[in-house]
Amino acid sequence: MSFFVMVWLLFGFLSFGPAAFIFCYMKRKSKGSWPTKVDSGYKPRVSIIVPTYNESSIILFKLINLSRLKYPKDLVEVIVVDSNSSDDTVEIVRRFSEKEPQLNMKILVEKDRSGKSHALNYALGHCIGDVIIVSDADCFWPSDILEKAMPFLADPSVGAISGPKILLNSNQTWVTRMEESYLRSANVLRVGESKAGSTVFFEGGFSAFKREAFDRFDPYGTGSDDCGTVIGVIEKNFRVMLVPEAAFYSTFPKSFRGRLGVKLRRANQLVRVFAKYLDSLLKGKVNSAKKTIVPNIFLYLFSPIAFVVFMVLTVFMVSDFPFLLVIFAFFIIPKIRFYFCEIFESNMLLFAAIFGVVVGRRFSVWSKPEDRMLLTKEMLIRFDLI
Repeated sequence: MSFFVMVWLLFGFLSFGPAAFIFCYMKRKSKGSWPTKVDSGYKPRVSIIVPTYNESSIILFKLINLSRLKYPKDLVEVIVVDSNSSDDTVEIVRRFSEKEPQLNMKILVEKDRSGKSHALNYALGHCIGDVIIVSDADCFWPSDILEKAMPFLADPSVGAISGPKILLNSNQTWVTRMEESYLRSANVLRVGESKAGSTVFFEGGFSAFKREAFDRFDPYGTGSDDCGTVIGVIEKNFRVMLVPEAAFYSTFPKSFRGRLGVKLRRANQLVRVFAKYLDSLLKGKVNSAKKTIVPNIFLYLFSPIAFVVFMVLTVFMVSDFPFLLVIFAFFIIPKIRFYFCEIFESNMLLFAAIFGVVVGRRFSVWSKPEDRMLLTKEMLIRFDLI
């Protein structure tokens, strides 16, 4: 029995110990100064790619948002790449382009819908910018985002930057409030990773890559056009950072079912991403960012398995030692309850994603979340986004 207890404690430590240590370490690093050069005078030519598929309800808002950018107009081009929409998305874009000729815009339409990464690579061939920025149609920028974010790319060692997501509907339901709390904690980790070396997590609302830092989007076919592209940047020994100055706005599904759908799809992508990082490390392709990559490989590929084993062992432990139920009294404390629920959900979704990857389940075709809240003009005006 003592051996069984030791095994239970070991898997409990593997489930919670490394994650707690990493969070505390990165939280401390996030409070430090940036170790890279930040030059407010750095103003590169930028190409902004907006991938679309049946976005007629929001694409006009997106274009108005981009037209308000406080950045030299001659240094900006906007490329809308459409994946053969069945609605009037393309027609709306064309009418806006004719009405607002001061916004340098290109409109590309794919013949077949082959996934978001395919669309982005198609658009990449038409970009002339020194910095390529991807922004989803349902994500909106503060007008000064380029003025604040581009200076972080001035350092020659930095190859790409992203920004944190701010929810427009954070107070809509308990699901969106939970996601808002999760994002706050996750952003602390990503900033800490950025200051410690590099983060490997990017957001589709604002992902900016120096042209010389990557060859194509998602070069290894992970299904993740943001985090999957970062792999190639890191293999070229560039630094990758998430900076608060690049914060953008978007919405999140308001139902628990919608949340699970988004999280499971993302988990499937991240498992593939970190499996590729593990492969690259073993082959000696990754020489930088090991300080952040190795811990995340453990958290995303091995910790979920340890967590499931721990939960199974816990059931047997409680059946043999009922007094252990007193541990659940700690769930009365809201913060402990919140973090445990996040850890439980994340590990179970990652475990399901690992299983999905093993059996060959993919999420490569680009689709919009079914439960996504439709953005309103009033909401965007309230946040000064249009």
